[in-house]
Amino acid sequence: MEKKNIRLISWNVNGLRAAVKKEFFPSVEKLDPDILMLQETKLQENQRTEEMISLPGYTSHWAYSTIKKGYSGVAAYTRPSPRTVTPGMGIPKFDQEGRILELDLDDFILFNIYFPNGQMSEERLQYKLDFYQAFFDHADRLRDQGRSLIITGDFNTAHNEIDLKNPKPNSKRSGFLPIERQVLDKIVANGYVDTFRHFNPDTVKYSWWSYRFNARANNAGWRIDYFFATQDIIDKGWITNTFIDNDIMGSDHCPVGLELTI
Repeated sequence: MEKKNIRLISWNVNGLRAAVKKEFFPSVEKLDPDILMLQETKLQENQRTEEMISLPGYTSHWAYSTIKKGYSGVAAYTRPSPRTVTPGMGIPKFDQEGRILELDLDDFILFNIYFPNGQMSEERLQYKLDFYQAFFDHADRLRDQGRSLIITGDFNTAHNEIDLKNPKPNSKRSGFLPIERQVLDKIVANGYVDTFRHFNPDTVKYSWWSYRFNARANNAGWRIDYFFATQDIIDKGWITNTFIDNDIMGSDHCPVGLELTI
């Protein structure tokens, strides 16, 4: 049987309308993904332009916040046709923020997720932790049914000290709190593999920079955008490349990628 090459790109665009004004479409052409997953689109259905909906060569899929405008939202552009595309995970208090798309691609299920940010308040931190728990319970059920999973997006947490420029001063800030890092410890212990770190154990590279303090120019960043995969995908040798593309501008995040041969 002929093998398939699949190039996956994930990118938090911090507002798709803003990104479109900053070379978004030329950047996508340069990235040349088979599947492009966006987070933080900040769009409602009626705010999309025809150019956003109908990217040449792709079918677009969307999830929106139903609780407020200009908030959250995820999208996926696919060349291969998914068997199904499901927004959310069936839990209204999480699904109403438009943070999840689940794409069944036969060989594997691909999740595009914009995990919550916990910096606003103790309540939002707890919401973030509850979201992690609920999502990975959902992922475990699919894995227990024998499905291979790839989970990508903005996790809003740097895992280890190698994953951010200034770990010590940020250890009391949501995004690098011990309680959040322990969640990622648990995910890894439960058989989900951080693909970039698996293949690049000592590489220091970031995917997000504050707009303040000239952080990107000084590369004072965080690695909070990930591709996690179930262990079976590693064992099958499907992954041929994993990368972070720091050269693509247009957002406070840069794209991260995963290449597969199946």
